[in-house]
Amino acid sequence: MIVAPSILSADFSRLLEEVKEVEKYGAQFLHIDVMDGHFVPNITMGPMIYEKLKPQVKMTFDVHLMISDPHFYAKEFVRAGADYLTFHYEAVNNPGEMITYLQSLKVKIGISVKPGTDIKVLEKYLPDLDLVLVMSVEPGFGGQSFQTQALEKIAYLQNKKQNFGYRYLIEVDGGINEGTAGLCKEAGAEVLVAGTYIFKASNRKAVIQGLLDL
Repeated sequence: MIVAPSILSADFSRLLEEVKEVEKYGAQFLHIDVMDGHFVPNITMGPMIYEKLKPQVKMTFDVHLMISDPHFYAKEFVRAGADYLTFHYEAVNNPGEMITYLQSLKVKIGISVKPGTDIKVLEKYLPDLDLVLVMSVEPGFGGQSFQTQALEKIAYLQNKKQNFGYRYLIEVDGGINEGTAGLCKEAGAEVLVAGTYIFKASNRKAVIQGLLDL
């Protein structure tokens, strides 16, 4: 299992220390939630937040664009150090064009869907993706409860991956804790994003280890 702590829940006054701690405890990805106050009702961070972190840790930078114009901003997020760049299916008129553009930027390509979007809309794009992010809460704010319809989407993606040999990682984000993480693993998830569950834990090492050992 790949564990991807979301820095949305970290203490920004000591961000580097927070990131180094979760890296030390075994987290492989760093999930970076970018929100513009338009596509989702919250505003978080731009590329300058993680650009200075990049040379100081060895984690994979997993950047999730919850913004209305991912095409316009993608190049800057890649330049700042994104290893994976995920955009929302709902945010673009032509997902295929966006995928082609990201291929030109030499970044690993992710696509995400909101809870209310049918996962099957992604079917024709799956061969070109490096990551598919299933949102198990409405994007915008941390600390929400897990929505169980995400499990069917995860299972669908795992089935497609096995049957066609696709390369994408299956990631799930929202309401992840000890119980829901196990359900996601059973359904076929390979990357677990957790913000509140990790950064607000009294024993972060034990929480991360518990996810790694699923």
